[in-house]
Amino acid sequence: MTRAWVGVVSRSHVLRGVEGGFAQMCHGKRLPLERMGVGDWLVYYSPKTDMHGGEPLRAFTALGRVHGERTVPFDMGGGFVPYRREVRFERAAREVPLVGLGQGLDFIRNNSNWGMLARRGHFEISLEDLRKIAVAMGVSM
Repeated sequence: MTRAWVGVVSRSHVLRGVEGGFAQMCHGKRLPLERMGVGDWLVYYSPKTDMHGGEPLRAFTALGRVHGERTVPFDMGGGFVPYRREVRFERAAREVPLVGLGQGLDFIRNNSNWGMLARRGHFEISLEDLRKIAVAMGVSM
């Protein structure tokens, strides 16, 4: 069964992943990536433009489907070896601010403090919520 996930990542890091065709989140942890199955959807929510010192953004910034079966380590140098997973991103997806869309999404409406959910860095949402986000981003599923 296809599932839908949100990854909480700064826009600058999302753009690197889109360009490289991979997902990386939660400071490179393996487990969030392994929870997703091939064919699952991943939508990125970016609270800020950059991880350190970035401007507030609060937008959905990319949408794609998990393609690769394996979670693999990637040596970024300096002793940092995060895990990555292959994702095919929808190139036509446009960035969409959370404002105006938020109260129409069950995962926000049903969680009075959904920011705590976002702090996990990776969480599952309903396919209906994903459809609403995808439509706003200009992607048909």
